[in-house]
Amino acid sequence: MELTAGTITHKESLDKETLLYLYRQLIMPRMIEEKMLLLLRQGKITKWFSGIGQEAISVGCAALNPEDYIFTLHRNLGVFTSRNVPLDRLFMQWQGKKNGFTKGRDRSFHFGIKEYGIIGMISHLGPQLSMAAGVALARKLAKEEWISLAFTGEGGTSQGEFHEALNTAAVWKLPVIFVIENNQYALSTPVNEQYACENLVDKGIGYGMDSIQIDGNDVVKVFETISNIANDIRRNPRPFLVECMTFRMRGHEEASGTKYVPQELFEEWKDKDPVSSFENQLLENGLLNQDSIAEIKSSVTALINKAWADTEAASEPVAHTDEELNDVYAPHSQDLSFSESDRENKRYIDAISSALDNSMTRYDQLILMGQDIAEYGGAFKITEGFVKKYGKERVRNTPLCESAIIGIAAGLSLCGYKSVVEMQFGDFVTCAFNQIVNNAAKLHYRWGENCDIVVRLPAGAGVAAGPFHSQTNEAWFAHVPGLKVVYPSNPYDAKGLLCAAIADPNPVIYLEHKALYRGVTGEIPMSYYEVEIGKAKLVNEGDQVSIITFGAPVHWAVEAVKSLNISADILDLRTLNPLDYPAIDATVQKTGRVIVLHEDNLFGGLGGEIAAYIGEHLFQYLDAPVMRVGSLETPIPFHAKLEEQYLGKSRLESVLIQMLNY
Repeated sequence: MELTAGTITHKESLDKETLLYLYRQLIMPRMIEEKMLLLLRQGKITKWFSGIGQEAISVGCAALNPEDYIFTLHRNLGVFTSRNVPLDRLFMQWQGKKNGFTKGRDRSFHFGIKEYGIIGMISHLGPQLSMAAGVALARKLAKEEWISLAFTGEGGTSQGEFHEALNTAAVWKLPVIFVIENNQYALSTPVNEQYACENLVDKGIGYGMDSIQIDGNDVVKVFETISNIANDIRRNPRPFLVECMTFRMRGHEEASGTKYVPQELFEEWKDKDPVSSFENQLLENGLLNQDSIAEIKSSVTALINKAWADTEAASEPVAHTDEELNDVYAPHSQDLSFSESDRENKRYIDAISSALDNSMTRYDQLILMGQDIAEYGGAFKITEGFVKKYGKERVRNTPLCESAIIGIAAGLSLCGYKSVVEMQFGDFVTCAFNQIVNNAAKLHYRWGENCDIVVRLPAGAGVAAGPFHSQTNEAWFAHVPGLKVVYPSNPYDAKGLLCAAIADPNPVIYLEHKALYRGVTGEIPMSYYEVEIGKAKLVNEGDQVSIITFGAPVHWAVEAVKSLNISADILDLRTLNPLDYPAIDATVQKTGRVIVLHEDNLFGGLGGEIAAYIGEHLFQYLDAPVMRVGSLETPIPFHAKLEEQYLGKSRLESVLIQMLNY
């Protein structure tokens, strides 16, 4: 069985060349750490997460092919060094230097470098497990034999993301290796307070996946195990759980110390040190001698010292506001030149379905994912018939794992795929909140990687669905840099904005109002077209007052203006992030009186932000205070009469009269 590690080809029975290669790879992270700990004591670095005692696990993963993506944690320095990541740039990353991998925006191993097949963590630990599953799905869809591997600690197995990632990977038979580095302590919590099962590897049984527990301090054992599993799941795709038993010889990070760890554990594991144990084996077998050890260490020391000297000489980052803002989103020039075909009168819901259909034809690597969206067609039948047309590989029913599915979508994006994820109801997006706001939204700003995901949220009240199926939660996401947020009010915009969102390489939150699904119709082109993201639209023109709104309240505004027979500008924002400030400026300057209307609760809603902008930048044009209309400060009630009172629609006309009489 042939295996590849970097540029070295070796066989399952490891030859001298491979064994010496592994020794050098073990020595490298250990000596780098010793240097960093010295620099920490000298005050030249500020924080360090030590992997001393755990190097064999990271280095053993050199058994993978360079094309296999590895998703790392705090203590996987050996992955970076064995994949020949330049040490100077690695050191600059730790120091926050401009020439690191994140331009000083993130620290430690919180970054990715796709050219080396490494994707780093975020502090929430779990999201990379689902991203690894997403990469594995991309490989499987492309019928490639590359796989992915993701690390977690024993503490991380308590997170919901661990369950969701493993469950989905098992159901979909994805070629991914999940490696648990069981080092006995999460931060200070010992394993007997972390889980009740005897061995974490036993959890594999519950997911229906193969699993194995091994000595994580034996680099040859790790290397051979990973080699065998990788070769197996390339041919027979499925996930595999590996528990590597090891021990953390230093604190979670240096400042936390190790006083909470019984001293006898250090004595026990000191004799199992992966570096010295392997070195002694090689000495006993005549593959090393003291001279060759000294020669290897001398060469490694020279590399480390040169890289550190270059790091110290490197410039610190200089803050440029324009550069910071420009790097939040992946660049995208929207194409608005599509020639429209014959129009047909369609419902709002049909327009969304048409956008998905046109986009699935336009992008061969577009994947739809969501609960019950395949044969059943989704809770609202928007994807009905799509499985027959595009197949189950591209129209995928998902387990009830909202967070994992967003992470899988992010992993697909790393491999050039687009994804549209349907939350069955917008309320359920809370289960995926971490993946969206902490992972997907920050990828491009942190290390330049786009995250090509659209998250569809069937939102809004007016259908007597109660507090868990009626929220309109745009304010949660409009606040997050890195996300784009759109909220169409009519069929034409619903199709054009969804097409545009799918074309955009950035993560987009797409809110679609359930009460509009079958309650609003309009003419739409049946061919592909886009509506400009970030561009508002005047749906009614007048000179007495401006109503700035979006979503279903656009229709409330039209009804109220007609009922009161007043002359009003009604500005449909359509996009909530980025906002169309020039359009807001124009209508405020025109009428001098402004009502901001939205369906969300009044307090903390987007209306407060818009009102603040007008007060700060357009005060001189106002003839009256900016007024807001929103919903009551309660959860959304079920009964129609209670729901009617809850919604701001019931108060809109009285506020309009108040504004005109001011």
